[in-house]
Amino acid sequence: ERKASVVTGLTTFNKVDIGVKLLSEPGSDIKVHFFFTLSYFSLPCFPFVLLHRNLGKSGLRVSCLGLGTWVTFGGQISDEVAEQLMTIAYDSGVNLFDTAEVYSGGKRSSLVITTKLYWGGKMQLEYVDVVFANRTDSNTPMEEIVRAMTHVINQGMAMYWGTSRWSAMEIMEAYSVARQFNLIPPVCEQAEYHFFQREKVETQLPELYHKIGVGVVSWSPLACGIITGKYDNGIPETSRASMKPYQWLREKIMSEDGKKQQAKLKELAHIAEKLGCTLPQLAIAWCLRNEGVSSVLLGSSNPTQLTENLGAIQVIPKMTAGIASEVDHLLGNRPHSKKDYHH
Repeated sequence: ERKASVVTGLTTFNKVDIGVKLLSEPGSDIKVHFFFTLSYFSLPCFPFVLLHRNLGKSGLRVSCLGLGTWVTFGGQISDEVAEQLMTIAYDSGVNLFDTAEVYSGGKRSSLVITTKLYWGGKMQLEYVDVVFANRTDSNTPMEEIVRAMTHVINQGMAMYWGTSRWSAMEIMEAYSVARQFNLIPPVCEQAEYHFFQREKVETQLPELYHKIGVGVVSWSPLACGIITGKYDNGIPETSRASMKPYQWLREKIMSEDGKKQQAKLKELAHIAEKLGCTLPQLAIAWCLRNEGVSSVLLGSSNPTQLTENLGAIQVIPKMTAGIASEVDHLLGNRPHSKKDYHH
């Protein structure tokens, strides 16, 4: 009932401390570390139901669209906008939040919180659902990495572990070590996947999904904003590519390959128009056509953008073999694989 009083319908919020309201459940031993106040703003209702899939072949059910916060939260956007984004995501059915130190809103048991190990960071949570080993450490034997992850899970600090930016060979080695020493293997890999980055997810990871049950949580479905089409006439002043730390992105967009990509995006926009959706929605739905992809992480910097991206869920039924083939023809970059694992 308390939940309904705060989030039903996504209409007007009237100064409610969401973290405290939703996390302080009677009889719960969960401590509230984060809460925020939402004051007098209106949000649109969502006319769709978000689908859930198993994370790889584990028993963890995750929303097929998740919210990634590693780029925009804590730097590019204000705390107020971050609060709005998390509320919109949660209320539209998102339960997967890939985050480091920001988390609030919703009953803890209904959220799937993931985080990465490599740079460190304190989250002030009693546990996370999935902890990711971000990049392999060449100085550490694989057995030690797998033992460390198993220890984290056995201590109740995480429920599962996954990999991020690992090669298929490294993931297979981790699985073999886990089986050899009776340890816990990874359940998923976080990988970049979009129109212009296909090789790993479409040729290397499907075999791991079918053989050892490792799923994919994909990130950057819009290629750092390139696929939105906002760079077709140069670099807007307010875009990510205009920021100093993203000079590499600016150079990529302005390169010959970048200009070719923009030309292809203009053609793909016609397919989106035919399906009655936007280009970003088409791109996100295209990622989800792959059965090994458990969830696609969205990175948004404003509520309008996030609402649009979440609407990709309505495009999935329209992503027929014919449409996928049309996209492949326009892109001209379909990787060759032993077997086609797409729906």
